[in-house]
Amino acid sequence: MYQAFTKEEAEIELDKLEEKWGKRYPIVFESWRNKWDNLSNYFKYAEPIRRVIYTTNIIESVHRQFRTLTKTKGAFPNDNSLLKLLFAGIQNAEKKWTMPIRNWSLTISQLNIYFKERLKDALNL
Repeated sequence: MYQAFTKEEAEIELDKLEEKWGKRYPIVFESWRNKWDNLSNYFKYAEPIRRVIYTTNIIESVHRQFRTLTKTKGAFPNDNSLLKLLFAGIQNAEKKWTMPIRNWSLTISQLNIYFKERLKDALNL
């Protein structure tokens, strides 16, 4: 479904997926169908942007880092202490992130088409 080129192809793939798994996970498919208008907004973007959106390895890496930092802590005195720990952890983890996002220059160019004003300062345009 994620790799479909159009919304229509994704709907066909969703139908196939539901045929196979719908009886076992009816609530999941009901949720997807009810929220399809929001979920399918994804297809208005070019393929390089969609690839960044559905690639979860980066997010999973951040979550793993957060779990490593917090699993040995019983409790935090306040929210701010937790945020400081996570911030420091991200700064340390960032040093290990050396693999670039595939086709990032193309992706950022596409993002600039959709979000020109938001990216203006970040891209120094």
